[in-house]
Amino acid sequence: FGLIRQVADHRSTVLIQGESGVGKELVARALHYSGERADRPFVPVNCTALPETLLESELFGHEKGAFTGAVSRRAGKFELAEGGTIFLDEIGEMSPKLQMDLLRVLEQRRFFRVGGTEEISIDVRFIAATNRDLYEAVESGSFRDDLYYRLKVIQITLPPLRERLEDLPLLATQFVEDLSIELGKSVTGISEGALAMLLAREWRGNVRELRNCVERAMVICPRSV
Repeated sequence: FGLIRQVADHRSTVLIQGESGVGKELVARALHYSGERADRPFVPVNCTALPETLLESELFGHEKGAFTGAVSRRAGKFELAEGGTIFLDEIGEMSPKLQMDLLRVLEQRRFFRVGGTEEISIDVRFIAATNRDLYEAVESGSFRDDLYYRLKVIQITLPPLRERLEDLPLLATQFVEDLSIELGKSVTGISEGALAMLLAREWRGNVRELRNCVERAMVICPRSV
């Protein structure tokens, strides 16, 4: 949190690393909404959700007729994030071609839409996240080393929940408060026995798994605790 406060107002690129479910997007949103760009767009992009060709169009936008189905000009995520932040989640899964294209955007803050001839300039902060060890990916040749070092100007590594179990009671209690409103159930707390069971678990799914576990317990809970 101290590091988030220190870098929130700067445009420097941030790389967030950690296992799936530790809360990488929450850190990205905290960086954005704690800084001077808070009133501008925060645009998340999941780099694993689309195949390469569609992800390229999603990021850069396209001109009418650039490919089959491109019936009109479409702004990409880079343009939509103008003045704000673009969050590239699971960047370790990005194809080599898109890695090269992204490197150019990071270095020059300019790009072309797919099928376009007009160069577009942007003022965007880049935050990337991955659950992979990108250094190992660089060593194996599956991730560009120049892009890796360009992304990790500021690096934030989130430990897994099993390495910070002292946070679990606070997290679980917060989830009870949030979910009691969301589910419309008057559950007010967690018993000592239930908390001991939570603390004894390994939590391979991390904070996301903990929230789902609390939600399930609340749904089937017949009492207020």
